[in-house]
Amino acid sequence: MIVCLCHSVSDKKLRQLVLEEGISDMKGIRRCTALGSQCGKCVRHAKDILNETVASQYKQVS
Repeated sequence: MIVCLCHSVSDKKLRQLVLEEGISDMKGIRRCTALGSQCGKCVRHAKDILNETVASQYKQVS
């Protein structure tokens, strides 16, 4: 699903950045993508996906 319509950033891309690149915050996401830099409507949903993915990684390690 596309999270950021302005820059075509998908939920799959966000999860990939967390799982493969080790990014765990929005600052890191913004360094790798243009997410949230135009209209900003995607930021809340992107944060939810980011937090969910980081939490699932943490649970797998524990």
